[in-house]
Amino acid sequence: MLRHEVAVLRRHVARPGPDWADRAVIAALARLLPTYLRFHRIVTPGTLLAWHRRMVKNKWTYPNTTGRPRISNEIRELVVRLARENPRWGHRRIQGELLGLGHRIGEGTIRRILTAAGLSPAPRRASPTWRQFLTSQASGILSCDFLHVDTVFLKRLYVFFVMEIETRRVHILGISANPTGVWTAQQARNLLMDLGERSDRFKFLIRDRDSKFTSVFDDVFAGNGVRIIKNASPVAPRELPCGTVRRNATARVPRPSTDLW
Repeated sequence: MLRHEVAVLRRHVARPGPDWADRAVIAALARLLPTYLRFHRIVTPGTLLAWHRRMVKNKWTYPNTTGRPRISNEIRELVVRLARENPRWGHRRIQGELLGLGHRIGEGTIRRILTAAGLSPAPRRASPTWRQFLTSQASGILSCDFLHVDTVFLKRLYVFFVMEIETRRVHILGISANPTGVWTAQQARNLLMDLGERSDRFKFLIRDRDSKFTSVFDDVFAGNGVRIIKNASPVAPRELPCGTVRRNATARVPRPSTDLW
């Protein structure tokens, strides 16, 4: 009888389609099974985690999205022509000229078109590159961002953190299901209080253009002599802090013990 129920359970969980809620309930109630049933090892911890990953994927996947339209050959030829006729123009200048002609195209797309055509970037100006800036000012730079995690019942929680660029030390400031501008600004005040005298060493804060980073948030750091650097896409660093935190955090999370099941 138990073998038949297990077979039905596996077929039910493996069904494609909108049955992620059933899987969530099964995963959540697995710990409530009687002890003698746990020894039968109906499923492994890895199977439950795989179910949860599949549930999250099904919830946040939108199959009807069309994506960005393809760049026509005419625009590609125009980009290459502008670059060859104006060798000192950079990607931003070409992007601005195309916008004036009624063509909206991203700077990264322009770079890829020029690279495919064998054209090198425009000569660098006297200003330092982003990598040079990070290297020379690393001891005084903070970077903040949000990452999200999904609970077993697919409730999304947002984690607000700040990273010290030089030491890669991460400050987890707060977790909220509905972060607002007021909440984010308060977390900034808490950070400066926690840093204490060390807050004077930081001169820059890198952030993106998320609406949760309001003018009040910027004023909290500006009052402490910290300059805000908005992380626009044309000058974004290659190593995003959110990805770094996620990789470092997950690498230190122990695997679930089979003794619990």
